[in-house]
Amino acid sequence: MVEATRKLLKDSKAARWLALVMLALMMFFAYMFVDILSPLQSLLETSKGWDPKAYGTYQGSETFLNVFVFFLIFAGIILDKIGVRNTAVLSGVVMLIGASIKFYAVSPIFEGSSLDTALQTAWNFFPFYEGMPSSAKLAAIGFMLFGCGVEMAGITVSKGIVKWFKGKEMALAMGLEMAIARIGVAAAVLISPFFARLGGTVDVSRSVLFSVILLLIGLICFIVYFFMDKKLEKEMGDSGEEPEEPFQIKDLGKIFSSGVFWLVALLCVLYYSAIFPFQKYAINMLQCNLGFTEEKAGLVFSVFPLGAALITPLLGFFLDYKGRGATMLIFGALLLIICHVTFALVLPALKGTALGTAIGLNAIVLLGISFSLVPASLWPSVPKLVDNRLLGSAYAVIFWIQNIGLFAFPMLIGSVLRSVNEGVENPLQYNYTIPMLIFASCGVIALILGLALKGLDKKKGYGLEKPNKIKEKPSTIEATIEANL
Repeated sequence: MVEATRKLLKDSKAARWLALVMLALMMFFAYMFVDILSPLQSLLETSKGWDPKAYGTYQGSETFLNVFVFFLIFAGIILDKIGVRNTAVLSGVVMLIGASIKFYAVSPIFEGSSLDTALQTAWNFFPFYEGMPSSAKLAAIGFMLFGCGVEMAGITVSKGIVKWFKGKEMALAMGLEMAIARIGVAAAVLISPFFARLGGTVDVSRSVLFSVILLLIGLICFIVYFFMDKKLEKEMGDSGEEPEEPFQIKDLGKIFSSGVFWLVALLCVLYYSAIFPFQKYAINMLQCNLGFTEEKAGLVFSVFPLGAALITPLLGFFLDYKGRGATMLIFGALLLIICHVTFALVLPALKGTALGTAIGLNAIVLLGISFSLVPASLWPSVPKLVDNRLLGSAYAVIFWIQNIGLFAFPMLIGSVLRSVNEGVENPLQYNYTIPMLIFASCGVIALILGLALKGLDKKKGYGLEKPNKIKEKPSTIEATIEANL
């Protein structure tokens, strides 16, 4: 009699999808926190004195420690050393601490405090500057810490999904996780203005506090995942599977020396630099270019993350069973270019018209499709390019390179926005043409890299165009029965 293969916890559909829910919920709350102040740019200027440069510096600060202290690289090494579950909980704690500091910075309690007074004249060096509001400085410090946690969580969740879904519905699972996170962005742009104006008085800290409470719930989800992952690893140890070769620092050289890895990493930083920094300014851009109110701009922009949330799992499913990952990257970059050129040149000419509103909405929808095509195909492609034991570090390096763009571009756009609107005091009358063309140029270079990646895949056979799902072989018993029929 042939002994049946021992089932692991991840072989249970219910268990592995529950693990995904625990991971995805925290990312939902984290993405919501990332953009909780994005719909309030004009309110921050009028109530806190944050001009475009201060706002851009604050937004870019999220990735400061990841880039300049190389925290993301260390996070990848930590992930490969201590495992998914421990890193998940650690990232959740760091996020909560940073978020709490940010809440304090924008709360009425901070105004007039000794720390407020001290920061008005202190820390006027990079990335801050003389004259930057103290509330923006402290909020940026909190955002830096939060950024360490959220990026650590990002690479941890990616590796966790590979661990639970490799050879199964991996791209679909990654697509669903990204979709849930995108809904967090939509929730932020819809809910944040409501809490900020609750009771008829403007207080942006209410929006931040609500998001901090959600992060606490997310940490609980990570703790639940901790115990699920611990059980799975115990089963994997008992099942006789070979343990992975331990990670060594010198292995980073294998990642950095890979040409195809650099193509993916550079495509990633250029594409995401035209997406996430854009999100920080999108509401104000729609207000300026189309004459929308905060609420209407938030409602229109919510179509972007919600559309991406709807389409990304479908594309992940397609990628699992049909492939075409490199082709999807190319089409995503092409749509990105079209959308940003529309925001730059078409919408200002049609301000206040029904046609302008219709075109703006369609461009937002197309951007959502683009934001589905690229992430749905990009992240499941990485395991095809690097060894599994280097996966955490590979994701970390990509995220680190991506963070360079996410640090620089909000500050660049803020500075450009202020320089091309010199003398404009009303934050609802800014000219966004040049900033949007800068985003479009990122898409052009990303398109070129996507074409190069597809060509290299065709030559080297990395399998980027092939399906992710591995067809399961019949068991020994099933094969014997089949052979005798």
